Amino acid sequence: MTRSRRGLRLATGVVALLVLWQLVVLVLRPPSFLVPSPLSVLVELARRPQLYAVQLWITFLETLIGFAAGCALGLVAATLVVRWRWLEDTLYPLLLFLQVVPKVAIAPLLIVWLGFGLEPRVVVAALVAFFPVVIDTITGLRNVDEELIELVTVLCCSRRQEFWKIRFPSALPSIFSGLKVAVTLAVIGAVIGEFVGGSSGLGYLIVLANTQLDVSMSFAALVLLSALGLVLFGAVSLLERVLIPWAPARATRALIT
Repeated sequence: MTRSRRGLRLATGVVALLVLWQLVVLVLRPPSFLVPSPLSVLVELARRPQLYAVQLWITFLETLIGFAAGCALGLVAATLVVRWRWLEDTLYPLLLFLQVVPKVAIAPLLIVWLGFGLEPRVVVAALVAFFPVVIDTITGLRNVDEELIELVTVLCCSRRQEFWKIRFPSALPSIFSGLKVAVTLAVIGAVIGEFVGGSSGLGYLIVLANTQLDVSMSFAALVLLSALGLVLFGAVSLLERVLIPWAPARATRALIT
């Protein structure tokens, strides 16, 4: 019942947003080349469904590969930092450097190094997904009940047993909080790569639409990007509920608040 209510609220919010958008267009009557109506965007999507399906698939593939790579590297880096504290002073400046440097500035260099294929866009998506996974995983691995640590020490458990039996399960809510942030950022990273040097994908469609002053195409691509982000976020949230049903609800709401 709770999930049905959440789905109903989400659908109600989307419908309310579309109605408000349509009312604004009807009342203010902005030029169609500035703000199209929801109906014109739907007509645009229905007019060329194959085009949008292909470009959506390309952006989805870039996002998924970049997200997976960024998460894997983030989990490994966080584990190393927690396992060997002296690595923190070495790795943290590098992690902060990667986070602070604008990805728009890195994307042209990646295109020079890797070419105009899928690789530079995947790398940008991985870079933006990497940092939140590292930070939340480190936080989760360190915020473990001290009594449990003392218990495994008394039982003479190895460091490996302590990690897999105590630290990692306790850190899963924090890890999934980072994953939910990372998956939405991965979409942004893929689009940044498409903006800079892509010849396909929804980001490329937005650039192409702007050069042609086709606002309906631009809005259609934006709508699909928003839907992609919501679906991926929902998939990670669903995986979290399946794998760690004991996790508190506040961990799921952390991104929203």
